[in-house]
Amino acid sequence: MGNKKVIYLTEEGLKDLQAELDDLINVKRPANILSIKEARSLGDLSENADYDAAKNEQAQIEGRIKTIEKMLENVEIIKDIPKDKVGLGSTVAIKYVDDPDDTDEYKIVGSQEADPFEGRISNESPIAKALMNHKKGDIITVESPNGNYEVEITEIK
Repeated sequence: MGNKKVIYLTEEGLKDLQAELDDLINVKRPANILSIKEARSLGDLSENADYDAAKNEQAQIEGRIKTIEKMLENVEIIKDIPKDKVGLGSTVAIKYVDDPDDTDEYKIVGSQEADPFEGRISNESPIAKALMNHKKGDIITVESPNGNYEVEITEIK
């Protein structure tokens, strides 16, 4: 089993995942068990929509618990973020060479924490891959499905 995928998380991302797991195990699972018991008490299970819904919810809860537990087994915390070059956990400000007024700032995180709407991009995304290990002032070509473009790193935080 040497092909386990490492899950990169920030400290905050790890806390969020642990909190979600805790909520699933200590709140949602017991509430779901109660729903199943109540639905069962209504009699005929073959036409019991409440029972079916509760069983489906149970499958989702148990599946998510297993997923999170697997992830936590393979977690690597992002720390010791270099400030001189782009790495996992870096916040990078860039400007587009074709349109210098168009700037963006991204935090490079593991795929589990990626949320482009919040400015957090996966280390596996084309732009993050292109930026990795580069320094402030570097101009990098980003290969994307919509064609290549160039960006300049204006700041690394």
